[in-house]
Amino acid sequence: MIYTKNGRPLTQSGNDLYSRSGRHVARLRGKKAYAPDGRYVGTLVGDRLVYRSMESTSVGSAFVESSSRVGTSHMNRLGSSIMGEEPPIPD
Repeated sequence: MIYTKNGRPLTQSGNDLYSRSGRHVARLRGKKAYAPDGRYVGTLVGDRLVYRSMESTSVGSAFVESSSRVGTSHMNRLGSSIMGEEPPIPD
């Protein structure tokens, strides 16, 4: 399980990340995650996805979103003190 900096759960399937509601929100390329339009979403640090403005100029290639998945009922975790901000991911 992967969480955002503030502890919101994300489901991982292969390189794809899904929000709690089941919406496809990003694809991992190495340690960086990109939205379907290719914009930077965050960097994976351990089990946390963190938005780092110094890496926000990074651009990935656009991709076709996979279909939504069934939502998850996983609980939030406590926030983390990792350097960076909460990534712009809808619930």
